[in-house]
Amino acid sequence: MRLKIAILSTSFAILSAVTAFAQNSKPRNLILFVPDGLRGRIVTPETAPAMAVVRDKGVNFKNPHSLFPTFTMANGSTMATGHYLGDTGTFSNTIYTGYSSAPAGDTVVPFIENDAVLGDVDEHFGGDYLNEETILKMARAQGFSTAAIGKVGPTLLFDHTDRADRPGLHSIVIDDSTGGKTGVPLSDEMKAALTKADLPLAAPSRGDNGKAGDAKTPGTVVPNTAQQAYFADVASKIVLPMFKERAKPFVLVFWSRDPDGSQHNTGDSLNTVTPGINGPTSLAGIKNADNNLAQLRKALDDLGLSATTNVMIAADHGFSTISKESKTSPSAKAAYEDTPKDFLPMGFLAIDLAKALNLPLFDPNDKKARIADNAHPKAGNGVLGQDPAKPDLVVATNGGSDLIYLPNKDKKLAERTVKALLEQDYASGLFVDDNLGRFPGTLPMSQLGLKGKATTPNPSIVVNFRSYSTGCNEPTNCSVEVADTVLRQGQGMHGSFGRGDTMNFMAAIGPDFKAGYVDALPVSNADVGATAARLMGLTPKPKGDLIGRVMTEAMPNGATPKASSDTVKSEASANGLRTVLNFQRVGKQRYFDAAGFPGRTVGLDAEGSKQKTAGK
Repeated sequence: MRLKIAILSTSFAILSAVTAFAQNSKPRNLILFVPDGLRGRIVTPETAPAMAVVRDKGVNFKNPHSLFPTFTMANGSTMATGHYLGDTGTFSNTIYTGYSSAPAGDTVVPFIENDAVLGDVDEHFGGDYLNEETILKMARAQGFSTAAIGKVGPTLLFDHTDRADRPGLHSIVIDDSTGGKTGVPLSDEMKAALTKADLPLAAPSRGDNGKAGDAKTPGTVVPNTAQQAYFADVASKIVLPMFKERAKPFVLVFWSRDPDGSQHNTGDSLNTVTPGINGPTSLAGIKNADNNLAQLRKALDDLGLSATTNVMIAADHGFSTISKESKTSPSAKAAYEDTPKDFLPMGFLAIDLAKALNLPLFDPNDKKARIADNAHPKAGNGVLGQDPAKPDLVVATNGGSDLIYLPNKDKKLAERTVKALLEQDYASGLFVDDNLGRFPGTLPMSQLGLKGKATTPNPSIVVNFRSYSTGCNEPTNCSVEVADTVLRQGQGMHGSFGRGDTMNFMAAIGPDFKAGYVDALPVSNADVGATAARLMGLTPKPKGDLIGRVMTEAMPNGATPKASSDTVKSEASANGLRTVLNFQRVGKQRYFDAAGFPGRTVGLDAEGSKQKTAGK
């Protein structure tokens, strides 16, 4: 009965939003600003004044959520479609596709933050691998002017199909690849406008901001200023004036690489977890993104567009400092030329599983070469089995969590894999494909919205890595996580199920949002996509059922539904470990706070009193 009431409440909220929208004869404009990797509680008038103004004068979404796995392409897909990952199939930044992608380097585990790779994956999966409509494609079909500008990969994701042969009809896309062989072609109109504004037809590189360093050399100490200045100039000096002249409603997505890029590559904290991602380089990256937002909002003011434009800010995920420490990992006890003594090497999960399962390990990013002792896969990914062309197990390395695929759906191998993972101190929570059965110590993927209508292969096991706080006043601002990455201890990463990674920054301001409103309800990046579609009067035709809700409580005269909290825990494994999931509900929507083994995940301190064992 309680669930029925909650669903009715959500339905009433959506109806109220429809009524409110119907009062406007013309859809408003929309800017979706994505400060990649911005932590939810790092924004202050000192660190990010422009974003603080939006939050404090508009809507402060104080209970925000990134979807797990907390990676860029995964959450980009949910913002672009309003669907959870089980529908979009974008389970992380590196996924197993089941075929070898040539643009990705002839590998079955492509890194999909790449325009050419996205095109290749689209082609393989029926022309649209997301299998759900994106808000930009729907908007341009309804006569909106549309553009996506910023970081390569997620920028294109908002309108990623039929792009090669329609440069004048497709959304304007400007990213790192613009002007290159893999970039989305510029229309003649955009070429002329760029030339007139004395801006190059090719996007600049990241320069020193792209330098990650190595185990002996610190990474970058500068933010991504030059590249993002170009993107901000294109948006404010060309695209927005062009859209005003067209006198049609518009939607602009601006995806700021900072602070993500500066936090990843920071050179402030080589091989030590402090200051980690709280050093001057990361703070400069936050300010760089903030300056971009300020420039866009000033352009709206100068063009007289502020009163008719909604601005939504949503980071794709939070962030943590990298740890490379483990007392149980066999790979940490071996010696590698590029890895400090006793630290985990890149690809440690694949190496450890190969040893535990007694399976040969091959490198899918190096022509399937056999991995020798005291060596690691080039990109961390691994294929395990006697025949690398027909692997028994595939590891897609991503960072704060990794994906494991069992192409043969071998339940006995799944059981052995789970047992091996439960013995490692770097693991904190395991999620297994429902079709493989239940295993003590693990939760089914359906609990996370990872089982839906996805066209890409479903992971068999998602491994969350351990996280902890260094002890600052706000734990989500000083989270540390074990990460499977080429980056070093003390640099930055995300992807885990700790609250430091799930707590992204979200705020909104504009004619269709309340002013000075603090929204205590849980919201997520799936809600961003659903709300953006509603604001523009779009009517998606979903294929999957894993859809976010419209955030009506943040709108004038919008209904405020009820929320509740809950916890699910697995049965205990033989060594006593349980995967515990803390989440909130609004109607049928789940908002994932944190998950893992209690004591090994930020935000998961105690199991609490309102728990239930999954499936019981």
